This record gives sequence, structure tokens and C-alpha cells, in this order.
Amino acid sequence: MKPLAPLLLSLLFLTSQTVLSFKREEFRNCHQTPFCKRSRARSPGACTLTPHSISISNGDLTATLLSKNDDQIRPLILSLSVYQDGILRLKIDEDYDHPDPAAPKRRFQVPDVIVPEFESKKLWLPRLSTETVGGESSPSTVVYLSDGYDAVLRHDPFEIYIRDKKSGNQKLISLNSHQLFDFEQLRVKQEKQDSDYTEDSGSDDNWEERFRSHTDKRPYGPQSISFDVSFYNAEFVSGIPEHATSLALKPTRGLGVEKDSEPYRLFNLDVFEYLNESPFGLYGSIPLMISHGKEGRSAGFFWLNAAEMQIDVLGDGWDAESGIELVKQKSIDTFWMSEAGIVDAFFFVGPGPKDVVKQYTSVTGRPSMPQLFSIAYHQCRWNYRDEEDVANVDAKFDEHDIPYDVLWLDIEHTDGKRYFTWDPVLFPNPEEMQKKLAAKGRHMVTIVDPHIKRDDSFSLHKEATEKGYYVKDSSEKDFDGWCWPGSSSYLDMVNPEIRSWWGDKFSYENYVGSTPSLYIWNDMNEPSVFNGPEVTMPRDALHHGGIEHRELHNAYGYYFHMATSNGLLKRGGGNDRPFVLSRAFFPGSQRYGSVWTGDNTADWDHLRVSVPMILTLGLTGISFSGADVGGFFGNPEPELLVRWYQLGAFYPFFRAHAHQDTKRREPWLFGEKNTRLIREAIRVRYMLLPYYYTLFREANTTGLPVMRPLWMEFPSDETTFSNDEAFMVGSSLLVQGIYTERAKHASVYLPGKELWYDIRTGATYKGGKTHKLVASEESVPAFQRAGTIIPRKDRLRRSSTQMVNDPYTLVIALNSSQAAEGELYIDDGKSYEFLQGAFIHRRFVFANGKLTSINLAPSSTSKSQFSSKCIIERIILLGYSPGPKNALIEPANQEVQVELGPLMLEGGRGSSVVTIRKPAVQVSDDWTIKIL
Repeated sequence: MKPLAPLLLSLLFLTSQTVLSFKREEFRNCHQTPFCKRSRARSPGACTLTPHSISISNGDLTATLLSKNDDQIRPLILSLSVYQDGILRLKIDEDYDHPDPAAPKRRFQVPDVIVPEFESKKLWLPRLSTETVGGESSPSTVVYLSDGYDAVLRHDPFEIYIRDKKSGNQKLISLNSHQLFDFEQLRVKQEKQDSDYTEDSGSDDNWEERFRSHTDKRPYGPQSISFDVSFYNAEFVSGIPEHATSLALKPTRGLGVEKDSEPYRLFNLDVFEYLNESPFGLYGSIPLMISHGKEGRSAGFFWLNAAEMQIDVLGDGWDAESGIELVKQKSIDTFWMSEAGIVDAFFFVGPGPKDVVKQYTSVTGRPSMPQLFSIAYHQCRWNYRDEEDVANVDAKFDEHDIPYDVLWLDIEHTDGKRYFTWDPVLFPNPEEMQKKLAAKGRHMVTIVDPHIKRDDSFSLHKEATEKGYYVKDSSEKDFDGWCWPGSSSYLDMVNPEIRSWWGDKFSYENYVGSTPSLYIWNDMNEPSVFNGPEVTMPRDALHHGGIEHRELHNAYGYYFHMATSNGLLKRGGGNDRPFVLSRAFFPGSQRYGSVWTGDNTADWDHLRVSVPMILTLGLTGISFSGADVGGFFGNPEPELLVRWYQLGAFYPFFRAHAHQDTKRREPWLFGEKNTRLIREAIRVRYMLLPYYYTLFREANTTGLPVMRPLWMEFPSDETTFSNDEAFMVGSSLLVQGIYTERAKHASVYLPGKELWYDIRTGATYKGGKTHKLVASEESVPAFQRAGTIIPRKDRLRRSSTQMVNDPYTLVIALNSSQAAEGELYIDDGKSYEFLQGAFIHRRFVFANGKLTSINLAPSSTSKSQFSSKCIIERIILLGYSPGPKNALIEPANQEVQVELGPLMLEGGRGSSVVTIRKPAVQVSDDWTIKIL
């Protein structure tokens, strides 16, 4: 009977996981997190460091930071580097050349995040200048940053800031203005307490930490870093995902804030049914914060660090008891705390919000260009039971005339939770199943998680064990934790050799049953360990090179995502764009695929908070993101499900997903009316695919998000600053969700001075005011901005793949000058040929009664060319008075009719609009169409 015991334990534990909801006591708060508790106890003015031996080395400003109190274990080394586009990089680390006492090891610096091309943008400093700034008693060292900006290293007290010369040398961003900087240095435990160490250095609390039943060793003692960062002339700060909170981050300390309020936590965790409006950290971590102010000015601060981080947003009066005179220039102060690592921080000067995002993604990389199918609609569930279930769901979409592109399989498709396998009874013919979907232009996604079942008969586990590829526990044995398969080990993805080995597993030879239409989903990669502290890996687990898990925890899922994406790239011979969805993320994740907001719940609050969550991801580089439509947990009422589809159709990543314990909720299961409403919502997404694909190419080249806060497009409009219920899709569409049950009205603020056009009816609304609209059950409010041109495809097919050769519609929304412009990007939708110039990129400009198509693609001598026979089938003119009967096409010298026609071929309401029918001009050509 003994062998049954661990199996029974496994089954009981895993069963309990399926019904867990968020339990606060299972996760640490700041008071229970030693480094956070210590850091928060520091008072302004506590820092005693000053810079010495300031000089230029290898084009950088370098200095040694020494304590006035002679209480350092060893000196700290500071460097300041300047890069193009107004980027300042600050690094502070221990002096590893200091002999007594020597550092026991090097602190972890996060590799493979900063893109190689960024280093080529470094500006080598020719000289330093010293000046006394603003009547201060001590001198400062000043270096040129970019036109209009200097970086200033203040000597005593130690401070680093960027000053804006155009605004009278006012500060833009600063570090250590409140003297909260602290850097706990590596050490080893002494048998006898040494006078060189602090009086409590022998305390067990310094060498281990406990939470509930878990104890983590700290062989190098406390090693946290903390400092304050201030953003000047800012009205709010945003960023630092992932939290289910408002877009503008609320204060966590200060007057009017509860004393036990928690900082914003960045620690990747598997959180069931996460809380709304909570600073609790979720599945991913990006330590980038962006400030924004009344003059439309933005700035940014990014700390490249993979250890747990806690960040306070400090409200008014947070330092009232310090006795220090408040800084006269208005600012938002923040306090950053990390358990380990080094200071590797970047300051971004903006000046606009788009500039900050471009600057950040120039460091961590632009988002990858997705395949066209992947930005269409995805249907997922834990789990579609078997091949018959898959076939039935696929057929039902066709029966109900609902397009979709991807069907997903969760963990139950495998043979006993062994990834890269198929259940031989439920999925005996996986290749045939995939080929049937592919015949309709559809794709499949299967799940591959990082935990590997510890089963000696499983070849993947056997090979990983023999090669020593698993993360080790603190005793240097293969770490053994519990996840879906039961006893599991976790691959050490920080090691490039292991990432390459993992990538080979996605070949058709190794992943038996896979086909070219199969792509991958990485879940549970925080990593999730059911019996670990806080449902994750112990902090004292060991990685390649002796790195402690505490040092790289937040990057673990990033390396797993990277390895999987590179594996699919290898599988396709380097010319098939991977699609990999990841739950965990980190700076740079945008280069490897998409993410989603994790295990949300079927309620109205989670529908609402999905918008600021996705907007925050976009601000921090991750454009390709979405939330589970309908909510993962629970059973949505039909109205909530419909409203979620209507909003989710505008997410960059559009997928419905549900827990195995929920009722089935495919779009046709809620009555004829609701089926029609969901169908129309999905069709809107397919209609707008050309516009979305063009925006994804813009993200790929500039870093700008597909889904944007209103203030990104209207940076000086203060009414937009607190609005995170509406959003922009690109610069041309505004979408307002409906977040309450049985809503009768919707209040929509439309910014700017120009008109907005309802995308379904063409009705016009003035900009610069809030409109109280009737809440139609047919759709959520969505508007096209006057002065823009949006490309559409109006013929609806089973999948996006079947729409490739269909004609285009251009919707021209005229502004008060009777002008508009827009762009269209087209390539083959799947390969990397576009990098060799194989694409079409057009700009459409309407002015003076004439529409002109202009080529934006550079001339290419490459053999790679892309051509399209697609034509423009309809041109719709919103805001153009009826009257003209004809238009002249040049250079063809051909007249076509101008008449009244529908704005939407299906599902639209309202009066007819001026339409140029069947101009039949090639989308790839230069031409003009003049209204006569």
C-alpha cells in the first residue's frame, strides 16, 4: 500500500488547487518580507554615501561611493553612461577588487534583456564639468545628456538628477533626493562576531528567513538595495505591472493612506482569482515607471533587476516627520526596494509619453511582429476533451457563421501531464486533427509548462536528469516540487545551453504529432510550485553559475518564454514567426510573443480592470496582450459575457478561455440573440484586422502600443489623466467599455477639438466634452477620430487566412478642414521576408477633395519582394456632404460613381454615407481619386 501514499497526496493536493481562490495569508506582506520591512523603516536623510575619485573611464563617468561613517564592508562603484535619444544609465555595484574583506561572489546582473544594438548608441563622454548648482554648498559634476538636458551628480549629499535647461534648469527625474539610498553588501557568516560587521550580523535572521512552514537560507546575508526616485512636475505615475489596479498608481504611503497599506509588489506568482484594486504582485514584473504632467510632459525610470521588488508611491506628507525641508519643486516621490541584484537603472527624458515608450523599447527591444492569424480570435478552454470535441466545436463555429482562427488545448491533452505528448485515447490522431483545422486556414495551440514530470520512463525527464539541466535545491540536488504532474523538476533556463536544448524539443521529430500549424502556450512559468513558499520556488534554490533563485526569480518565466520562442523559430528554419503565449513576463518579453492577464474572474470588476491592466502592459513595451474574455473562473451571466466580447474584440490579444469547473460557454450556447451579439463583436475584429496588423507593425518598428491610454494621444488634456475606462486603438479609434449590469446609459469623454464618428452609425459627436449616450446592447461605444483613415476588410470568412486576397474598404473620417490621413501595412502575414523589404506600406491622404495613395516602403534591391492583387473595393467618406456623382481615378483616367451606401455591410445602423463604389485601384499602386 505504501506506493499509493504519494499518489494520494498528489491527487488531494492537485484537486485542492482547482478550487483555490486568493487567500491573503498564503502570500507575504511587506511586514513579513525582511528586506521590505527594513527598507520601509529608513528615514529621509539616512544615506551617508558621497562620491569620490570622479573621472571618465571608457567613456563613462565613474566614481567610488564611500560612507562618511566608515561603516561599509567595501566601497561601491558608480558609473553613469549616456546614450542617444536622451537616455541615462546608472550602475552601482560592489568593488570586487577590494581585498579585505573580498566579496564572496559577484552579484547577479540580468543577462539577455538589453538588446545588443542599444550598446552601439552609447555616447562617449569627452569631459566632465564641475559647478556649484543653485547656491548649494557642495559642488556637482555635470555631463551633457542631450539637447536641453544635463545629468547632474551632486556630491554632498549624494544625488543624481536630470535637469531640463529649457525650463530654467528644473529637475525632471532624480534619485536619492531624500537620501534614502541603501545598499546591503554581500558577506559570509562568521563563527565569531567580528567588529567589522554590524552588531546583529550574527543573528539567524540575517542568514535565513521564514514564512509559514518554509525556511530559506541566506548564505550571503541580507543583500537588498533601496532608494527614492522623484518625478518632477508630474500629475501621476503609471507602469510597474502587473497589478489589478488603476492606470494612475495610487499612493501607498502618506497623509490619508492607511498605515498598513502595502507597496506595489513585483514578484511573479501564480495567483488564483486575484483581487481587484490591489497592489499585490501578479504573474509578471516590469520595473518601469512613467510620469506625466499637465504640460503633456512625460519621463521614465527603469530598474533592470530580477529579484523581488516593492515600490511605494509616496503621497503628500509621507516625510512630514523627517524634519527635512520639502523640495520646493512639485514632485511625485517613489521608493524602490529590491531583495538583491545591483543598481542598473535607466532614466528616460521623453519629452512625450510616446517618446518614453520608444526610449524604453530601444533598450529592451521592440515587440516582435506577430503572424496575422494570431491577432484574430482564439477559442480556448481547460479542456477540450478529445478529438471529437475539437471537431464539434470547430463545426459549430461554421454552423453559426462565426469566424475564428485558433483552437487551444490545455494540460489534459497530454499523456499524464507529460509535455510534448498526446493522450493516446483522447487524441490518437493529432496530426490529422490539426490538418483538418489547417484546411480551413485555422491553427492549434498546445500548452507546454516548465515543470517536468519526474518519471524515469519519460525520456525528457531522463535526459534532463542525466545532463544536470534542472534547477538545484540549496543542497545542490535536483529541485523537486509539486505541480500538475505531481512530483516535478524545473529546467534551469538561465543557462543558454539548456535553452538551446529545450528549443530542439519543438522539432517535428521530437514533438511527435505536431505540424506547422501548431503553436505553443507557456503557462505556470512564474514558476508555479504548488507546495513551495507562496506557491513558487524557494529563494535559496540554485541556478547555473551559483545564482540564487532570489536573484533571478522574476526573469525565470522570461527565459522559458525566450527558449520556447527560439525553439519554434528553429523549427521553422528561421523564417516562420513564432507564436508563444506566456503568463509570466519581464522586460524584453515583448520580443518573444504575447502575454495575458492570467486567471481572472467572471465579474464586472474584472472586466473593468482588464483595461488599465492591458494599457499598463502596453506602456511598458508589451503590446500583444489581452485578458481572458468571459473570465477564467466562474460562470458569467449572458449580459456580462456579451459585454466582454464587445470589449475584448478590441484587445490586442483576443481570446476566450474558461476553467474546467465552469459551464461550457462557446458563443452559441446562450440563445439566438446573444449568439448574434457575440458574432457581431467577433466580426468587428475581423473587419478591423488590416488596421490592427498595421498597428502591430508600428509597434514592431517604434515600440508604441496598439492599445493606448487617452493621454498618450492627447497628452495635454487633463480630463484624460484619470480615465482608464476608455482607450485608444492606435491613434484613430476610441473605445469605451460598459462595466455595469443592465446599464441604460454610458458616459463617454471624447478628447480634442475635432469631431468623432460612431464606427457603426457614422453619427458625429463633438470633441472636448463628455457625452451621455444610450447604452445599446448591440455594441460598446466606439468612435473614429476625425482626420483619420482606417483600412478594413468587409467580406467575412471562416478565418483570417481565408481573407488574404479579399478587397479593402477605406473609411475616411474628415476633420474640420475636410482632410484625413492613414496608413496600411501588408506582408505575407507569417514569414520574416518583410525584414528584407518584402512588404507594402501605403499612406492615404485626403485633402482638397482628392485621395492620394503614397508609397512608404523603401526601395529594395533584395530578391525578397511582396506583391498583392488586392484592390480597394469601397471608399467611405464620413463628414462629406452628399452631392457629387462621380470621381476621377488617375493615372487610369477612369470615372467611378459616388453614391450613398451603408457604413457597415452587416450589423450597422443609421443613415447611408457617401461612398465611392468599386474604384478597383490596386492597393499596392500609386494613384489619386478626385471627387468631381
